[in-house]
Amino acid sequence: MIEVAKRLHTVEEYYFSRKLREVNAMIAEGKPVINLGIGSPDMQPPQKVIEAISSSLNDVNAHKYQSYQGLPELRGAIASFYKEHFSVRLNPATEILPLMGSKEGIMHISMAYLNKGDEVLIPNPGYPTYQSVTRLVEANPVFYKLDASNNWLPDISALEKLDLSKVKLMWVNYPHMPTGAQPSEIVFRSLIDFAKRHDILIVNDNPYSFVLNNNPTSILNIDGAKDVCLELNSLSKTFNMAGWRVGMVMGNSALISNVLKVKSNMDSGMFYGIQKGAIEALKCSKMWYVTLNSVYKRRRDLVWQLADVLNCTYDREATGMFVWAKLSSNLKSEAFIDKILVENNVFITPGTIFGSQGEGYIRFSLCANTEDLEEAIARVK
Repeated sequence: MIEVAKRLHTVEEYYFSRKLREVNAMIAEGKPVINLGIGSPDMQPPQKVIEAISSSLNDVNAHKYQSYQGLPELRGAIASFYKEHFSVRLNPATEILPLMGSKEGIMHISMAYLNKGDEVLIPNPGYPTYQSVTRLVEANPVFYKLDASNNWLPDISALEKLDLSKVKLMWVNYPHMPTGAQPSEIVFRSLIDFAKRHDILIVNDNPYSFVLNNNPTSILNIDGAKDVCLELNSLSKTFNMAGWRVGMVMGNSALISNVLKVKSNMDSGMFYGIQKGAIEALKCSKMWYVTLNSVYKRRRDLVWQLADVLNCTYDREATGMFVWAKLSSNLKSEAFIDKILVENNVFITPGTIFGSQGEGYIRFSLCANTEDLEEAIARVK
């Protein structure tokens, strides 16, 4: 037996990879499982996006290797998008790097900046990939707690009490997943000042700004942010293009060029047609967001009803494509969702997969149609 690399012992298979095998096995047995666990948009991308990829297939350069930095037109569209929606000015030639999904950017950034033994500040609760990638590059996660009493925002005074001598990178994610918490300009300013005091690179992971949110924000909008910050974004949630794998990282040219050194050794460029579709998506009018959010609002109202039936509490001011709900009576998250899955054939995500601070919480996805949501309510009543 060939022995695996030691780094593989530091991570486990992704929770959804494991759990969906169980869910799919139940479905194969004929059980009508309703999946409210996964944040995979179930609606179509804009029609003009589909038309753009289709019409591009006969272009003379469509099937060649593409630039590691993406088409100039794509970088230009990203720059225009950020200027229009976030009031952030970016140089498309040097401050934008398209990615095959923002998830790969987490790995690229970590490989570009972390050495063995470096430490990384990771939110708890937070996206599990921050921790797994940190361990895979042999750096050490240092978890900082987020909780409802502070609106799921970082406590800078608590961070200042930590030994930060080995901390090189900090992950933040606002609007926040899984809680839907919104940042304020004051919070972003305090994070930037903190990073400058301690020579830490902050990366804001920002794919949820346009879902049920009237105030899209970017950390790069704050003066001085480009000195110490990168921002990841994605077309997956905003334009229903999760399977297309289109993301981007933005920041100053020096930071971006270091990430490019990694990326250019990992792939051979994004497929031409996908880039052409992405360009069209980024040009969408405000009516696209209004229409998208009208659907999500109807779904969220039903999920709130489902949460009420399950005796959960939740924040009606939260944003994003999930509802983060607190269980009653000190119930345990995983035991609760397993009971609902077995007895009612409804799959909900336990808060614990996002960290210890998620114990006692569950997360509902809005990526299910109204008929399924109404059926889920009927089943658990």
